[in-house]
Amino acid sequence: MASSTEGAAAADWRAELRARGLRLTPQRELVLDAVRSLGHATPDQVLAEVQRTATGINASTVYRTLDLLEELDLVRHTHLGHGASTYHYGGSADHFHTVCRECGKVTEVPTVTARAFAEQLDTDQAFETDMGHLTVFGRCRDCAVITTAGDGS
Repeated sequence: MASSTEGAAAADWRAELRARGLRLTPQRELVLDAVRSLGHATPDQVLAEVQRTATGINASTVYRTLDLLEELDLVRHTHLGHGASTYHYGGSADHFHTVCRECGKVTEVPTVTARAFAEQLDTDQAFETDMGHLTVFGRCRDCAVITTAGDGS
């Protein structure tokens, strides 16, 4: 069951589409639903998810729809590695990502965690940080424990 916040976001989305002279199409709804259900997904993963129920949708439709949904702030893209951009639902709380280089685990971290860092960049460099595109690579707690346990320490 959708929460009242999700219901409001859907109504806002529909209103925004109408205000721009655009229609709410089944393809647009399927792509947004796929992004929501997958969490963090590449366009190819979104396409595969959409094609589970709508085999006639092609990659160009998914890419165009992701671009439109990003313009509407319904999805955001980020770069979690060397591959394709990864999309996630734009209605989630502001966050940045950590990615474990060993196991590939992606974690969403509230932006408040890096506020001091962003403020320091602004002070020192006059640089305004876009936290939604910030990704920090390293080693997660689980992999660090495995590595520490394996070296005899």
